[in-house]
Amino acid sequence: MSDLTRSERRKLEKLLVMGSGYVLSFSDRTYGEFFSEYRVEIDAERYKARGTSKANRMRTFWELDDNYIVGRIIDGLIEYGNDEHFTNDEPALIDDCRKIANRLLSGQPVAERDALTVTAEGRDFEVVAQQVREAIDKNQPETALDRLHTFVIKFIRVVCEPHGIDVNSEKPLHSMFGEYVKALRDGRYLESVMTERILKSSISVLEAFNDVRNNKSLAHDNPILNYEESLLIFNHVAASIRFIKALESKIKTKVAAADPASWEDDDVAF
Repeated sequence: MSDLTRSERRKLEKLLVMGSGYVLSFSDRTYGEFFSEYRVEIDAERYKARGTSKANRMRTFWELDDNYIVGRIIDGLIEYGNDEHFTNDEPALIDDCRKIANRLLSGQPVAERDALTVTAEGRDFEVVAQQVREAIDKNQPETALDRLHTFVIKFIRVVCEPHGIDVNSEKPLHSMFGEYVKALRDGRYLESVMTERILKSSISVLEAFNDVRNNKSLAHDNPILNYEESLLIFNHVAASIRFIKALESKIKTKVAAADPASWEDDDVAF
């Protein structure tokens, strides 16, 4: 549930003109359509616990959903109100409510979301990366586990190639990563035994990811993994990718300084 304070709720109710049971200028149809853009089914029974009016469903939504998705909805409502000229006469109130939205959004569910960006040219890589980030933004990691798996495969292939590792399509993800960790160790690019052990543990993690992708994601007709475990997977993968990107940038700089011709600029686009 969100942690909106009583004062914040009062400000939001005033801005959204909720006193008479309505919310801004929404009809029942447009209200549902607005929420559906954020993958929230505001007409579901769970949001009718306090009543069926738009305002009461909004209040229940604030109680049931977490900070991040509530923040996204509030931010979208402010933009909607501005576009419809329903809130332009309250600049101070709008500013206060934007601050409320920003506070809620600061608790992004995947801390390293920005690490999940493309590292090589290719339209398919861009599309997959965008779909993964959209799932995070909508706070629905369980719906994109298969896309995350595809993203990780593409990413690992990109980082393996400059190390001379074969990345043919028949080689499993965890096998490629195991060879990558060995290359890091042999090249003495890791400064601590603990870092090496963490990376080695990720080999078995990625092997298990294959099973999640095949049996607990939307890649096939499966019951998908629950939200909490999906979020854990997203956070682990994103943190690992952020570390590898930073490490590869250091390696590229080090190798280029020793022999500029040995590592072309377009090998790894970090």
